[in-house]
Amino acid sequence: MTKGNINVSVENIFPLIKKFLYSDHEIFLRELISNATDATLKLKHLTSIGESKSEYGNPQIEVKIDKDGKKLHIIDQGLGMTADEVEKYINQVAFSGAEEFLDKYKDAGKDAGIIGHFGLGFYSAFMVAEKVEIITKSHKDEPAAHWTCDGSPEFTLEASDKTDRGTEIILHIAEDSTEFLEEGRISELLTKYNKFMPIPIKFGTKTETLPKPEDAKEDDPAPTQEVDNIINNPNPAWTKQPTELEDDDYKNFYRELYPMQFEEPLFNIHLNVDYPFNLTGILYFPKMTNDLNMQKDRIQLYQNQVFVTDNVEGIVPEFLTMLRGVIDSPDIPLNVSRSYLQADGAVKKISSYITRKVADKLKSLFNNSREDFEKKWDDIKIVIEYGMLSEEKFFEKADAFALYPTVDGKYYTYEELYNKIKAKQTDKDDKLVILYAADKDAQHSYIEAAKAKGYEVLLLDSPIVSHLIQKLETTKENISFARVDGDHIDNLIKKDDTSVSKLSEEEKTKLDELLKEVIPSEKFSVQLEAMDSNASPFIITQPEFMRRMKEMQQTGGGGMFGMGNMPEMYNLVVNTNSELVGQILGTKTRKKQERLINQSLDLARLSQGLLKGEELTNFIKRSYDMIK
Repeated sequence: MTKGNINVSVENIFPLIKKFLYSDHEIFLRELISNATDATLKLKHLTSIGESKSEYGNPQIEVKIDKDGKKLHIIDQGLGMTADEVEKYINQVAFSGAEEFLDKYKDAGKDAGIIGHFGLGFYSAFMVAEKVEIITKSHKDEPAAHWTCDGSPEFTLEASDKTDRGTEIILHIAEDSTEFLEEGRISELLTKYNKFMPIPIKFGTKTETLPKPEDAKEDDPAPTQEVDNIINNPNPAWTKQPTELEDDDYKNFYRELYPMQFEEPLFNIHLNVDYPFNLTGILYFPKMTNDLNMQKDRIQLYQNQVFVTDNVEGIVPEFLTMLRGVIDSPDIPLNVSRSYLQADGAVKKISSYITRKVADKLKSLFNNSREDFEKKWDDIKIVIEYGMLSEEKFFEKADAFALYPTVDGKYYTYEELYNKIKAKQTDKDDKLVILYAADKDAQHSYIEAAKAKGYEVLLLDSPIVSHLIQKLETTKENISFARVDGDHIDNLIKKDDTSVSKLSEEEKTKLDELLKEVIPSEKFSVQLEAMDSNASPFIITQPEFMRRMKEMQQTGGGGMFGMGNMPEMYNLVVNTNSELVGQILGTKTRKKQERLINQSLDLARLSQGLLKGEELTNFIKRSYDMIK
């Protein structure tokens, strides 16, 4: 029997592991099963090239709980180790720079990447165990070895009578970690981290119902048998070539990933690249809501089929974190910090590749079946619009498939829209004005007025539309967006309308003074305009810049402009050719004039959803009085 000290730079390696990684201590099982998988796959490779005389067979990894003995066993049928290899790989732990490590990670839980960074995968066992045993027999014709360590730098290494190839790791679970002796807890971890490991993982047994014999009676119970409970799918869909999969295979895999998700995905994107990095995966576009925060953290990141995280920011472009699915890359370490990912060159290439692949897929879907793409637009637009805002390369590619729907249910690409309206919708400076509505019902009267003049009105109702149109206005030449109830539409109306005011200059001056005395100047800027006599007498618009800034504030973008809380300010456009306006001017009594002005103003406010509380109550009472 050999005794000795594990070769580490400092003697307190085990307290370090417990102290600094305790918040993430469940990953010990992932690390140990990953090691077992590696040992099995390496054996497969050696047997395939003739460097191992061992029979590969159909190996599996077994996890067993001994609750009475307070032990957890992880058993594989892989390469195994000789005593010399145990000495080399287990005892001589490369842990240089421990002093710097102590200083860097003095704030516990700051970085979950410590284990992988220092090559301590096996030693994560000591986060939950007070003693660890390794019983191992190499595929080579050499005696088995038995290694024991009680959580101090001291170990024992002796011969073992184990006769079958592979390694068994026995964890003597510590008193503060007895949760890992519960079947439910281990099952939860195996499902979370090892659901798609490439080697079958056995955890207990399950009862399987067999077909009834032909001579069985109708009320005879069906026979059963106990079979191994294999908890993982070693060959998930993303490990196969797209040519091997049908639509149903993709849908079935989606249900396997998200068993509680009842809606089918809209479509999927199969990722498969081996240069300049290795990456496979399947991304799904689900139906989207307008709540950006609820959508995130549904993509699962794997490294060689080992679950790493579902927080994929830094690896997947931010706008695609709203998708679902799996990404698997051996080029991403198992344990990494967020700052490491953001600085890593390979990771940035992966992010760029995924952006390009998604853009190409969207373009293909648009080209192959535009009608189907248009039907799905409302369910995917939030991702595409977010991508256009946040990723310059995606913005450039999106010109080929991004759609701009109208209030009438037509869909245009930007180029189609431009060609459609360029002859009609320009202002006095010949700048193209793109009209849009954010709420078809609330802005109905404004939409109808614009359509009556032959204008095309888009329906842009996502929560980030203010940011998007800001981006489009700075990127596209000589265009501006104007909400259909905004003040910019005045420029179109003035250009298009040839109406001459029916009022004299003296009457206009009198009307202007009257309106400004009755209407609160801190809320409304009054403008007299000669419009078609059938147009509304009072029209409320909001300055486009101010409204847009307020909307951007609400979606997290206002702070960057230092706008603070912007005041509510509106334009009141009064149609001097309206019969009602003429009636207001001709009314003899001041009291009746004020009542007509307030009633007309409140009707305009009501159409904009601006009349609430006490003012709404007063309006209703006044309306009943006028009817009487």
